[in-house]
Amino acid sequence: MLNKHRWLAAGAAAVVVVGGGIAVTRMATTDPAPRKCPTLHVSKGWYGENRAKLQKVINERGSCSGSGGAKPVATFDWDNTVVKNDISDATLAWMLRHDKVLRPTSWKATNKWLTDDAHRALTKACGTSVRPGHPLPTSTDTGCTDEILDVYQDEKTSDGKTAFAGEWNHRRTVPSYVWITQLFGGRTPEQLTALARQARTENLAAPIGKEQKVGTHTMPGYVRYYDQQRDLIHTLQKAGFDVYIVSASSEPVVRAWAPGVGIDRDHVIGIRNTVRDGRLTNGVQGCGDVKDTHGEVLTYMDGKRCWINQEIYHVKGAKAWQQQDPAHRPALAAGDAETDVTFVGDATGVHLALNRNKTELTCRAYDNSDGRWIVNPMFIEPDKRQSAPYPCSTAGYVHPDGKLGPVHRPDGSVIPDQKDKVY
Repeated sequence: MLNKHRWLAAGAAAVVVVGGGIAVTRMATTDPAPRKCPTLHVSKGWYGENRAKLQKVINERGSCSGSGGAKPVATFDWDNTVVKNDISDATLAWMLRHDKVLRPTSWKATNKWLTDDAHRALTKACGTSVRPGHPLPTSTDTGCTDEILDVYQDEKTSDGKTAFAGEWNHRRTVPSYVWITQLFGGRTPEQLTALARQARTENLAAPIGKEQKVGTHTMPGYVRYYDQQRDLIHTLQKAGFDVYIVSASSEPVVRAWAPGVGIDRDHVIGIRNTVRDGRLTNGVQGCGDVKDTHGEVLTYMDGKRCWINQEIYHVKGAKAWQQQDPAHRPALAAGDAETDVTFVGDATGVHLALNRNKTELTCRAYDNSDGRWIVNPMFIEPDKRQSAPYPCSTAGYVHPDGKLGPVHRPDGSVIPDQKDKVY
């Protein structure tokens, strides 16, 4: 019969006196005090219980949980997810205003989908007096600047003709997204990063809401880091998460911005143009079973899943396009548009969607079939509520051929139309 016992501090030996005076030494089993999890500090801007739900995933998946094993992963889109506005647009605008876009040997050769009409329009507008590889005078040549922006932004020439044509997988690439990286060609990756830093300085100094004239086009003239996302990223890192940026912007451009939230170059995955003789070319690196290409595969939609699987989890070949087992998927993922829908949906802990009224992402987020989706308004200048329901049941899903159809849940059922509730 046990007469007396005393338990010492966790991990220390305890002496238990039992009947007959025999002393038996045992190890105490009291668990050590749980580690304190890093906590989110910024509360303003988070909708409803979103901040608490994010904290819960940090507590459950981070190193403070004491679960051990591989480091959990968090993946973030960049433009309009970590920052307000688009850094590719900001960089292109700055380069056009400062004569930093180099004339290509042939506009037609820049992009496999560029039409003959676009080639002729660009050649006429920008002329042939500047030698290939030298800067175009776009700060003063409004016609050239406008034609470049018409082709990029509207995917049409200034006289309304189609700028890109042909076939492409609409869940893997967008020709105009490819083309902007090709406009950055001819420079070394380091030179492009340096130019992007100058654009960054200008856009961070500009007041919120500022617009700028580029040619005759009006474009956003400022960019801001979201304080809420910077806080989230830093907290995740403190909690032992491996945090990556996965962006459909040019990787050298993202590298100019990522240090502002504590992300180093090894944790940036963007569009990677091939390099020849140290300079960026029109070629774009492929993913999975698709090798170096002309841009058939980008960090875009399903392509973001492929790049995450390939670069973070080292999944090779065609398998990189497939959803992996839970141990080889991010715990947290954040995005704002259709370009992010696949990788954000792959997250096992929480799917964070910033509401920009993008149909497929918002359909999945509001349907919340697994109970892990959270929707938050943009933290700066949020979009107004969309009055009409999102057409999830008829035209919310983008098929590879570009046609629209119903959005399906993982079990095959159709997501009904959703009303905009978080704005």
